[in-house]
Amino acid sequence: MQKFHYKQKFELEAGGYLPELEVAFHTFGKLNEEKNNVIWICHAFTANSNPVEWWEGLVGEGKLYDTNRYFVVCANMIGSCYGSTYPLSVNPETEMPYYHSFPMVTIRDVVRSLDLLRIHLGIEQIFLLTGGSLGGQQALEWALMLGEKLLNLVLLATNIRHSAWAIAFNEAQRMAISSDNTWQENSPNAGKEGMRAARAIALLSYRNYETYQQTQKEAAETLALDNFRASSYQQYQGDKLKKRFDAFAYWGLSKTMDSHNICRNRGTVAEVLAGIKAKTLVIGIKSDILFPIEEQKIIAENIKNSHLCLIESLYGHDGFLIENHKISECITSYINI
Repeated sequence: MQKFHYKQKFELEAGGYLPELEVAFHTFGKLNEEKNNVIWICHAFTANSNPVEWWEGLVGEGKLYDTNRYFVVCANMIGSCYGSTYPLSVNPETEMPYYHSFPMVTIRDVVRSLDLLRIHLGIEQIFLLTGGSLGGQQALEWALMLGEKLLNLVLLATNIRHSAWAIAFNEAQRMAISSDNTWQENSPNAGKEGMRAARAIALLSYRNYETYQQTQKEAAETLALDNFRASSYQQYQGDKLKKRFDAFAYWGLSKTMDSHNICRNRGTVAEVLAGIKAKTLVIGIKSDILFPIEEQKIIAENIKNSHLCLIESLYGHDGFLIENHKISECITSYINI
C-alpha cells in the first residue's frame, strides 16, 4: 500500500474542509511508455484499495484485468478505515482524532480526491474505469469529470442517484449503531456492537429470499426450535465485519453513499449523462433488490455509446463480487480488453 499526501486544505461539497488529505492506494503492473494502459478500480462500501483480495476472479496475472498488461490502480475512499483520511485520523489542527467531528464527505468529494491522485501519478488518460455499487457511483461521477480522458467505463450494480429504498436501509443501519451505548464516546471501539447489528441488516439487502432459501434453509426433517442456520449466519457476518472495520467509517460512508446524485446542480438525467463520451458497459444483476436493474437501465438508456448486460445470479447485489465468469463474459463481448 502506498500513500498520497495532499498538504493543502481540501474543501468539501457539504461545507467544511479537511486541513490536509491522505489517500491510500495500490498499483499493480507498470504504466507503459504511451501511458494508455491504465485500469482504475473504485471499491465498494467496506472494501479496501487492494482488489486482488476482494475481486480476485477479475484482477491479477492472466485474468481479465491482467496486471501483466495493464497498470491497475485502486485507491481507498476518504472516510474509509483502510489507510485514507477518516474519522480516526489525527486532525492536524487539534492534534486529536476527528471522531464525531469528522465532516461529511460526498461522492463528489471522493472523486475529487481520486483525481488529485491521478494527477500525482502522471496519468493523463484512463483506458478503463470500473466499480460496483458504491464503487460504481464513484466511477459514474468521476466519468463526468474526466470527459475525454476516459475511454471505457464499466458500471456494475449501481445507479444515478441513491434511492429512497437504499437510503432507508442505510438509516436502519445507522439507527443500529446509534443504539449502541458506546457510540457517543470518542473511542476507536465506539459503536462496534451496533455496527455488528448494522451489518446483519445490510446483508439482507445484499442477498435475497432465494439466497437464504438455498444456502441457510434448515433441512426438512429438522427438529430445531432455535439456533437456526440463518440466525448463526447473521451473527457470523456481523462478527466478521466487527473484527475488520469500525463504526465511524461505516456511519460516514453510508452517508457518503446516500449523497449520490449525479444531477445535483447540473440538470436532468438526459442532460447530465449526455456528457459521458466514454464507451460504457452497464451490468445489472436480475436478483438485486438493493440496486434493481431498473436503475441500470436508466443509465444505459441515457448514455449514447452504451450497452446493458443483465446477468442471472443467486446472490443478489453481492453478485457483482461473486459472478466473475459472467461479468468477464459481459465485458469481453463489448470492450476490447
